Amino acid sequence: MKKLYHGAAYYPELWDEETIAQDIQLMKEAGINVVRIGEFAWSSIEPEEGSLDSTFFKEVIQTLYDNGIETIICTPTPTPPVWLTHGFEERLFVNQEGQKMGHGSRQHICTNNKYFRKKAGEVTKHLAQELGSLPGVIAWQLDNEFKSHVAECFCSTCENLWHQWLEKKFGKIERLNEKWGTHIWSQHYQSFEQVPQPAATPFLHNSSLVTNYRIFSMEKTAEFANEQAAIIRQCCDQPITHNSSIAFQVDNEELFQQLDFASYDTYASQENMAAYLINCDYWRNVKKDSPFWVMETSPSYSGSLAGYASPHPDGYVKAEAAAAYSLGAEGFCYWLWRQQRTGCEQPHGSIISAWGTPAIGYKNVLEVEEARQELEPILLHTRPLQAEAAITYSDRAKVFLQTEPHQKLQYRSLITDFYERLLKMGIHRDLIPEQADLSGYKLLFTPFIHYLSDEYIDRARRFAEQGGIWLAGPLTGGRTKEHTIHTKAALGCLEQAANVKVLQTYPMDGTDSVGSAFGEEAVLSMWSAVFDDKSSRAMGHIKQGMSVGKSFLSESRIGKGKIVMLGSMPAGEPGDRMLKKLIHHYAEEAGLGLQTDAENGTIVAPRFNDEGIVWVVINMDGKGGSITLPKDGIDLLKRKNIQKGTLKVGPYEYTVIQFKTESGESGWEKEECGQVKSRSFGTRQQV
Repeated sequence: MKKLYHGAAYYPELWDEETIAQDIQLMKEAGINVVRIGEFAWSSIEPEEGSLDSTFFKEVIQTLYDNGIETIICTPTPTPPVWLTHGFEERLFVNQEGQKMGHGSRQHICTNNKYFRKKAGEVTKHLAQELGSLPGVIAWQLDNEFKSHVAECFCSTCENLWHQWLEKKFGKIERLNEKWGTHIWSQHYQSFEQVPQPAATPFLHNSSLVTNYRIFSMEKTAEFANEQAAIIRQCCDQPITHNSSIAFQVDNEELFQQLDFASYDTYASQENMAAYLINCDYWRNVKKDSPFWVMETSPSYSGSLAGYASPHPDGYVKAEAAAAYSLGAEGFCYWLWRQQRTGCEQPHGSIISAWGTPAIGYKNVLEVEEARQELEPILLHTRPLQAEAAITYSDRAKVFLQTEPHQKLQYRSLITDFYERLLKMGIHRDLIPEQADLSGYKLLFTPFIHYLSDEYIDRARRFAEQGGIWLAGPLTGGRTKEHTIHTKAALGCLEQAANVKVLQTYPMDGTDSVGSAFGEEAVLSMWSAVFDDKSSRAMGHIKQGMSVGKSFLSESRIGKGKIVMLGSMPAGEPGDRMLKKLIHHYAEEAGLGLQTDAENGTIVAPRFNDEGIVWVVINMDGKGGSITLPKDGIDLLKRKNIQKGTLKVGPYEYTVIQFKTESGESGWEKEECGQVKSRSFGTRQQV
């Protein structure tokens, strides 16, 4: 990184020349050094089909650059002009109920439509040719929030592509029938053209059909992104991203494979701090060789004609920015700069009001800019430290739970709750995609993933053989790739890899089943697996309800490490205590050193350079907090020595402590490969 960016979404096409000049001056005063433009401006660039003109944006980008403000150009494909759909209903998005979306919002067109792809390519190529060489253009953003308002499309174009996708995947219809088990309920197909889209039906569709259609949709979205990126790369060489989210109906791991850096949008409130931080810990690992960007967050509150949220407390946005920058972000950006005077998002919080005066979020922006300037010299000379504990995140696991949600379970909520336990325990953690390299980790969690590929199981088993501890479950491994039940073992290849034997699987909700582990007893819940103690070492037994005496938590020695199977989810406060003790037990056994005793609401972002380890300590709950420093250090902001022991941080405040690490001393020592190895630096109190 050469600098930290502080930016906002800007829509100059909505304002006159005088207002744009005022905006640029106010941006300079607020410390905004980058804007992103163009994402909804297709009709301004091409008001009539074939009449492409981006002169206005060229002039705006040049003026911004002359005033020290750089630009991210967005392709305007989420809001096609009316001429592209009026009278052409076959181009419109169709939902599962068969309703066609109409012009007037965004994402109302089917992005798989051949003519849309053609026109999208033309406007993208025009922008790349006309604007890509301008000074001040630093990056490109594709579209805007793929699949944020819609999910799978059910138009005739998608139906034809669906059949082609199935034929490419299975080759012969007999293979599809075999894999999906279509003789059930007379669903047997004689050709790919007979396979329906999972549209409205009297009851439920075949699980294989629904899950595959969702994956098909995700792959087509990534295909569209790849087409757009390829067009841009023909004309210019700036890096390309997309402002995504774990909430959208996309496979982010696949989507970002061909993009250059990760960015995301988030509007989490202070009360949902974990939902904000989980994004930092995930997107840092989506494109591990590049810093990520917070491309959108609110300077104060979110809103639309449908309602609005409460403004952030004073100081919280500064804490958000300090956390993002310290956890690996290069850019921290708002939606939006000037309040929109028309449209459906008029109530949304902004930096400047529609009439040109500071909005309620303006003070927050000034605080963020002060923090950016203070942190920038330190963060540019340090790097985020890889965690020793990793949680596997999977958008495809989200798809399986959408098809089969059990008791209305949601993957995003489940994974956030699981993540929050590690956060509150002070364990530095990474969220990693399914295909991520496991090198450098000591403890791997794989919860709530119905289907694990053979490749993942093999890779995770090797991780255990080399000394790691892999904890799989609950809800993990019980389905095949085609969303069917295993027939040779309840958890398929996972059972063999983990050296366990599953006796039964069933929902423990409502059975009053109680499990005991690590000195705690808790009610067991969710679809559960019960293990045979003869095949592995039982770590948790069922004491009440069904399957009494059997185990729900089991471990097996695998090479130098272990595979631990959590077959059921402990519920309630006792369950939370049990899970924390479970995590603590295996964190201790794995030798995790990246732990602190920071109070809830206060976090540590560990970084490193050649001089040692740096802790950025940030309070995010507005209550202030404390942490124990394990050794003497240097307060880099106050430029003074600081003694080991208790360090207090004020509400929404941050501090930066440098620890010098010498050979033979407890701490993190740099290895030859440039990675960092943990050696019990920092402490964690007993749970």
